Amino acid sequence: MSNSVKVGENLIGADAPVYVIAEIGLNHNGDVELAKKLIDVAAESGAQAVKFQKRTPAIATPEHMKDVPRETPWGTMSYLDYRYRVEFETEEYSEIATYSKARGLDWFASPWDEPSVDFLEDMGVVTHKVASASVTDLGMLRRLRETGKPIILSTGMSTIQQIDTAVEILGTENLVILHATSTYPLPAEEANLRTIQTLKDRYNVPVGYSGHEPGLQISIAAVALGAEALERHITLDRAMWGSDHAASLEPKGFAALVRDTRIIEQAMGDGVKRVFPGELAPLSKLRRVDG
Repeated sequence: MSNSVKVGENLIGADAPVYVIAEIGLNHNGDVELAKKLIDVAAESGAQAVKFQKRTPAIATPEHMKDVPRETPWGTMSYLDYRYRVEFETEEYSEIATYSKARGLDWFASPWDEPSVDFLEDMGVVTHKVASASVTDLGMLRRLRETGKPIILSTGMSTIQQIDTAVEILGTENLVILHATSTYPLPAEEANLRTIQTLKDRYNVPVGYSGHEPGLQISIAAVALGAEALERHITLDRAMWGSDHAASLEPKGFAALVRDTRIIEQAMGDGVKRVFPGELAPLSKLRRVDG
């Protein structure tokens, strides 16, 4: 059985409720009030956490992308300028931290570079999330290990050897791994949900699922297959401008996902075959021969 990991006031592991993370990412479009509305969606749906992304744009933006023109709601600008336009800094994240706490949610982010790790440490996050794109950023992984915080590692676009290397650096004592496939939106044939058990067997840590599929079925199946954490992008409207909105869940869909996750948790049981109280009346009425 995998170990449990404590994140904030919540445990992630086999004997704990599925830790549901509402991935806001950049779906706030650089607007703190929109971010607060998404935090409300997460809280009202019954999630335990909201997650953002943190970049130092001059470092995290690939050189070949910096000068590429980007059409935005604020006009045409370079991709680097766009990254700065939607990036939250200390003032915005202070508001987010206060608001998330008031709504009873953990908040944290995926740092995309080492200075962003230090930024998030200064903000007092309860954990750090490694985005799939950063699995091979070994310098950042070492910096994350130094924080002593729990680490949630997404594994999209990564080979098992690359994950091995990341886990060797991060250690397994305070690690949660998320199975993921970084296709947006995710087609069913690329979900490969049996990898959840593969990762559990290989690393003996809590394993969850980070999904990018358009519907709910694959995420629900992941919970039934033993995912101990569940992350999905959320948006107010999938038609909004921005790169991740189309692969996100709207409020009703996310609330339904959390509802169904909690039902599945109850339905899984302990695997011990027994006669339940609800069966006693039908047993008395229908069984002709006692065994």
